[in-house]
Amino acid sequence: MTVVAPVSVVVPTHRRPEMMRLAVQSVLAQDYAGDVEVLIVFDGCPVQMPDIDVPSRRSMRGIANDRTQGLAGARNTGILAAAHRHVAFLDDDDAWLPPKLTAQMALFEADPELVLVCSGMRVVRGGRSSHVRLAPREDVHHEDLVADRIAALHSSSFVFRRDALVDDVGLIDEALPGSYGEDYDVLLRTARVGSIRVVNEPLIAVRWTGQSYFYGQWATYAAALTYLLAQHPEFEGNARARSRIQSQIAFALAASGQRKEARSWARRALSGRRRNLRAWLALAVSVHLVSPTVIARAATTSGRGI
Repeated sequence: MTVVAPVSVVVPTHRRPEMMRLAVQSVLAQDYAGDVEVLIVFDGCPVQMPDIDVPSRRSMRGIANDRTQGLAGARNTGILAAAHRHVAFLDDDDAWLPPKLTAQMALFEADPELVLVCSGMRVVRGGRSSHVRLAPREDVHHEDLVADRIAALHSSSFVFRRDALVDDVGLIDEALPGSYGEDYDVLLRTARVGSIRVVNEPLIAVRWTGQSYFYGQWATYAAALTYLLAQHPEFEGNARARSRIQSQIAFALAASGQRKEARSWARRALSGRRRNLRAWLALAVSVHLVSPTVIARAATTSGRGI
């Protein structure tokens, strides 16, 4: 008889009760046959549970973030409180499609030593489904993630083996400025431990609403990306990847009004890759030739991030 492993799902939230309710409902509605525990972590706000019917083999509880305020601390509060061997993440503005857990947990059943299973995603903007993002392959390795962030690997798709996350990979880095890029950081650290498996179907809906934790926090983006670059020396050995991060820092600095620093980072990025469009855009923003908001909106509309 097949044993269906129970799963804990961590949903950090901050004063977005309706979005959070929809996210939690998408977990409770999973077609997965195993037990599912939903941990709603209230970050910097009172614990106020949604009025939702909880079906059989599902449970729901709310806890306050008792660690560093912000997304990283809230995730870690949930991870440490989780009752089960597998722990999944879901942002409070996203949703799961009903088959998500069934598809991912089948990979863990086939290989219990897996550390992380992700899925593809569908971007939803303005209430309408727009872009599907899939990973370039179903086994993602560390060198793949150094070369490319692989935007299809969204944190709302992550299912970890909890003991490996806590003991081998390490908890979410609470020192990251504003918790920005915490998903990329944990992907890179996970890939050092073992390969990352992907169910390459769009099993999550990621809502781009302009209400994300990070929207428009340009100075925080720059500080966090600078931190990431220092934390992962592997970027030094890949000129193209290093140029990518440097150009993101340059653009964020330019958008935050730190024009001199932005031009310095843009020059570094261009020294590694002359055809780095983002670095040229950062230079254009730094001399007021174009608005960063216009560029960011265009990138979002096309299903990409800047």
